[in-house]
Order: sequence, then C-alpha cells, then structure tokens
Amino acid sequence: MKLLLENAHIEGIRYYDAYRKHGGYRSVEKALKTTPDEVVEEVKKSGLRGRGGAGFPTGMKWSFLAKPEGVPRHLVCNADESEPGTFKDRYLMEFLPHLLIEGMIVSAYALGSNASYIYIRGEYAWIVDILEQAIAEAKNNGWLGKNLLGTGFDCEIYVQRGAGAYICGEETALIESLEGKRGNPRIKPPFPAIQGVWMRPTVVNNVETLTAVVPIINMGGEEYAKIGVGRSTGTKLISACGNINKPGVYEITMNESVEEFIYSDEFCGGIPKGKKLKACIPGGSSVPIVPANLLFKTAKGETRYMNYESLADGGFATGTMMGSGGFIVLDEDQCVVRHTLTLARFYSHESCGQCSPCREGTGWMYRILKNIEYGKGKMSDIDLLWDIQSKIEGNTICPLGDAAAWPVAAAIRHFRDEFEWHVTNPEEAQTRNFGLAHYADPLPVVA
Repeated sequence: MKLLLENAHIEGIRYYDAYRKHGGYRSVEKALKTTPDEVVEEVKKSGLRGRGGAGFPTGMKWSFLAKPEGVPRHLVCNADESEPGTFKDRYLMEFLPHLLIEGMIVSAYALGSNASYIYIRGEYAWIVDILEQAIAEAKNNGWLGKNLLGTGFDCEIYVQRGAGAYICGEETALIESLEGKRGNPRIKPPFPAIQGVWMRPTVVNNVETLTAVVPIINMGGEEYAKIGVGRSTGTKLISACGNINKPGVYEITMNESVEEFIYSDEFCGGIPKGKKLKACIPGGSSVPIVPANLLFKTAKGETRYMNYESLADGGFATGTMMGSGGFIVLDEDQCVVRHTLTLARFYSHESCGQCSPCREGTGWMYRILKNIEYGKGKMSDIDLLWDIQSKIEGNTICPLGDAAAWPVAAAIRHFRDEFEWHVTNPEEAQTRNFGLAHYADPLPVVA
C-alpha cells in the first residue's frame, strides 16, 4: 500500500495543476471545516510516530504545545536531512513538494501557526527552488496567505537554508540556526513546545511526518491506524542503499519481514552477485549495526519485522532502531572496522564542540579506529574504544554523542573478532580489509 508515493509516478506531479487534479489539497478543505483540536485528535487516533528518527507520537507532541494568550506559535519543518544513508525526505521534496506544503498547512491550522518554516539542508540547493515555486503556486491558488477558504485562518510558509551542519538536524540547534545564530543545541528544559523559535511555542516535525498528515486527514485517523502493526501504524519510507540490487526509496506498511525487504523483487532485490549478507544498519548511520544472524530473528527467535518494536527487540545488545529509515546493507566482503572508522570520522567532524565528552571523545574514537584500521593498533585499544563510547553516551546535551557512540559499541559487540584480526594481522589488514581493496587516506595515522 502506498499513501505518500501513490502519485509519485505521475508526470508533472511536482506542479500544482497535476497535483490538484489528482486530489491535492483535499485534506486542507476537510481540515478547515473542523476545529484545530479535532485535527489534533485525528492525528492522535492515527498513532503516527515521528518519522525523523526518535519515533515520538506526533499527536502527543502537538498536544504539548503551549498556547499563551497573544503569543504567536510556530510550526517548523525539519528538512535538514543529513543522516548518512538517508534520502527519503529529499525524494519527497524534489518530486512531491505540494504534498509537504499541504501537510504543513493542515498541521499549521491544528497548531495555530500563522508563520511556518521549512529549514532545509544547505546541500539541497536545487530543492529550495522547487519548494519556493510550489509555495508560490499554492499561494496563487488561494492555499496560502490571508483568510484561507474564508475561515479567518492566515498561513504563510517560508524556506530557510541551513549551512551544511549535521548538528542542525537536532531540533534546538535547528531553532538556533533559524534565528541566525550558531547551530548549537539548547539545554532542555525549556522544550521548544514552551519556548522555541524566538522563545515562542514551537513544534518541529520531520518532512515525512508532515506529509503523513495528509492521508491521515483524508482517510481518518482510525483507518490510518489499521495499517501497520501494533504501535507502528501507517506506512514508512525507507532509504535503501549499500550492497543491494535495487537501491532507492520504498514505502512499506511495516509488516514486512527484514528478510523479505532485502531479498524480494518488490523491494531491494537481494544482494549483487549472490553474495551473503554480513550485516545491516537499518535506521541511518547513528543506529547500531546488526549482524546477519540477528537481523532476521529477534532475541526470542521470532521473525524480525520492519517496524519500530521488532527492530528494537532485545535492546541494543541484540537489536537496533528504525531511526530515520536509512537502510544500509553490507555484504560478506565489507569490513566493519573500515565502515566504523568512516562513521567515526563523520561524527568527529560534525560535533559542534559544545559538550566535552562529544568534542573530545569523537576525535579520540576516530584516531584509535584509524590506528587499528591501518595496522597501528593494540589489543588494549579495543577496550579503550569501548570505554570512551560508554563515557560519551548519555552525557551530552543533544543526541549526537549517542549517535557517535552507538555504532562503535555495536561494532565491537558484534564484530570484535574483526577488530582483533586487524591488530594481530597489521600488514594484511592494510591491504585485505576483509575483502575490501585498500583505500588511500589522505590523513596521517596518529602515532
């Protein structure tokens, strides 16, 4: 079943005329005939969970929004899609921009936001033009501006480009950047629902989350909740990449098994050249890697499905997270140490430096992993890595510290033998890398 990508194949669907012809903006018409509280209630009934990574119930998040008398409220769309392995929001904005705008109008009405913002990743420069054009089309056709459909509700949407910082995917860092300041995360509380943009009540939602509001209003929250499994309701977009035959963006109903998703022709189409599966990172680079033997079965021996609860079954010792839906597949030839080094380098570079454990710890992990990868490591380095990641996790203002620690912890937990092999076979490690050819690295090994 496709709810978000149902019309993605239609020629010209990026533009207003085609979008409207195929049912576009019906949810706005329906929502504006009800009260804002009724819209919030429908979203609560749907069981929609945030699609940006945390998976927090969207309707509950909306209900936390403070409504002080005479103080403006704001809706902010988090389009700073910087998680490695994730590109679903880019697809939505590039090919279905009006779907996002429609979802934002309905959400803004529910929240009482007259001025809403799309904070978009700086590298998505060409998509800014697409969004600006779509906003102009929507406004020219009466869907934005003053007194929408004669209801007295005013709604404007503005696009703000980021400057290419991963940290600005965190909602309070995004708010700081939106206000024109350095994108450092804020200490919470107060939470954005109380004091967000310009210290006004603010809700920050991901692109996919806001687009999902459209089918929820069109079909009703209870009908939406019937799709999926348990608390994993509705459909979910997955960005599939790595060693698969059919990389791309897929919409799933979250009752597909992980094995089915990887090997069926409907989705990833299996692994090239008939190679075996080694591991998978199912929710973007920040979630724990899972080896093949735990990817298809939970800790209880049950089939593992593509949903929030099943992927997390067993906790981080044996499970992982749905996260942002960045599904990265590794075949038998891939080197886990090499991949972990690549991720550690990314998080070290992207740390804002505000918290000492993250600022210093991410750099230490990167340098130690680099030594291990290039034949300069010691057995004690593996335990040192474990100790460092444990001191980062849970000790920072924002989740970037956790995002840097979890991949390292999971890699050591499940693939410690590979780390030890690199230490005991230093010369071979530099060239073999468990099947990977040696990649030149311009950065020197730390002595």
